Amino acid sequence: MEKVTFGHGFLFRIVALLCILSAGMPQMAAQKHYVPHVHVGAHAGVSMSRVSFYPKIKQQNLQGATFGLSFRYAEERHVGLLAELNIMQGGWKEDFEEAGDTFEYWHGTTYVTLPVMTHIFFGSRVVKGFFNLGPQVGYMIADKVHANFDYSNPTQVPGFPYEYRQVDEMKLKITNRFDYGITAGAGVEFVIRKRHCIQLEGRYYYGLGNLFPSSKKDEFTASRGSSILVTLGYMFRLK
Repeated sequence: MEKVTFGHGFLFRIVALLCILSAGMPQMAAQKHYVPHVHVGAHAGVSMSRVSFYPKIKQQNLQGATFGLSFRYAEERHVGLLAELNIMQGGWKEDFEEAGDTFEYWHGTTYVTLPVMTHIFFGSRVVKGFFNLGPQVGYMIADKVHANFDYSNPTQVPGFPYEYRQVDEMKLKITNRFDYGITAGAGVEFVIRKRHCIQLEGRYYYGLGNLFPSSKKDEFTASRGSSILVTLGYMFRLK
């Protein structure tokens, strides 16, 4: 078998190539390096909520408000982490369409919520689109019932459309104040100055916790809240 040998010229070329690659590595790394961005901000907007009951009830979206504080950290070029501390109004509104405007009933709730989401963004330095997705936990700090009739005994109210209608949810007290679920949103962000951003976002929240007891012997086996949120926010870049 013929022995393969390497001359000094070949070894010199290999060493020179390694030196050139080593010298170019810092420049390549610098081109790919992304300076982490840290933003803080605030936002406010409207909520449109309902509760998914089973058995189902006739209802409409209940309009409320939401506002809170935001913290955003992005170490990668297109992916970051977004955490918020919010006050959000939810609940549901009964639908009495067959009775016109005669009856009114809504049950409003107020939560402190903490969503922690993956933040995906793209676009130019001036205008960016983004998606947010992640879990959310919340705790109900208040709830309120509004009605223009005796909702504790609706079947005795003259003209009340109780046929083919669930009425138990009107008089039940909420027992589960802790909530958890999944939230996802999309929006657009405008960089108005180097460190100042304005953003508009639409978001959907689907709760996995029940408001009322949900065993087979209870009135409802499901009573999960959901909300559509539209907010306008301001973010300030710290870093």
